[in-house]
Amino acid sequence: MPRDHPRLSRYATYIVALAAGALLWQAVASQTNPAFLASFTATMGAIYDFIITGTLFRVLSSSLLVFFTGLGAAIVFGIGVGLLLARVRLLRVGLESYIMVVYATPMVALIPFIMSMMGFGFAPKALVVFLFAFFSILYNTIEGARSLKPEMLEVARSFRSGEWGVWRDVLIPYTLPYAMTGVRQGIGRGLVGLIAGEFFLSGTGIGLLIMQSERDFNVPALYGSILIITILGVLLMSIGRILENRFAAWRGLNR
Repeated sequence: MPRDHPRLSRYATYIVALAAGALLWQAVASQTNPAFLASFTATMGAIYDFIITGTLFRVLSSSLLVFFTGLGAAIVFGIGVGLLLARVRLLRVGLESYIMVVYATPMVALIPFIMSMMGFGFAPKALVVFLFAFFSILYNTIEGARSLKPEMLEVARSFRSGEWGVWRDVLIPYTLPYAMTGVRQGIGRGLVGLIAGEFFLSGTGIGLLIMQSERDFNVPALYGSILIITILGVLLMSIGRILENRFAAWRGLNR
C-alpha cells in the first residue's frame, strides 16, 4: 500500500491543479466580454452539446482516421528509413542534404503544393500528417542507430550473425527506445498537421468544427473545440510517453 502513496499524491496534485485552473478561467471570464472569452462552464456546456448531438463522435472519427493513417505511415517509414540510413553510410550521405532541405521547409508552406497535386480529400490530409510526424521519428531513429556501440556489432559478428541477424538481434532492439521518443514527438507534430490539413484542404473533423464555430461567432463552441483538441493531444502524448518509458525501461534507461 505505501508504494501507491506517491502515485496517489501525484494524481491528487494533477486534479487540484486542473480544478484551480478551471476556477481561474471562470473568474477571469466573468470579468471579460463573453464575445472574446467564454467561461469554463459555457465551454463545458458546448462540449456537452457536442456529445449529446453526436457531433463529437462524428468529428473525432473523421479526424482520428486521418491522423492514425498519416502517423502509422510516418512510424513505418520513419523507423525503416532511419535504420537503413544509419546502417548504409553511402545512402545516408547521398540523401542527407535532400532530407535536410525538406525538413527545414515549413510544412504548412507545402500544403498548397500538396493541394495542387492531390486535390482535396482524405489522402492529402493524411500526407500532411505524415510529413509533420515523419522527420521527428526519422532523426531520432538515425541518432539511436548511430549511437550503437561497435563492440555490440563485433560480439554479434563473433557469434556468426549475418546482416539480418544483426538487424533483428542488435540494431532494431537497441534503436527502438530512441524511435519511440521520435514517435512521441511525432504525435504532437502530427496533431498540428491534422488541424492544418483540415483548415487548408477540405473542412472536416475537428478543423471543420472550429471553422463553423468561428463563422457563427459561437465563442463557447470555439473554445470547446480547442479544448477537445487539447485533451486529445494530452491523451495521445501520454500514450506516447507510456510507450517510450516502457521501451526505455526494457533497456534499463527508464527516466
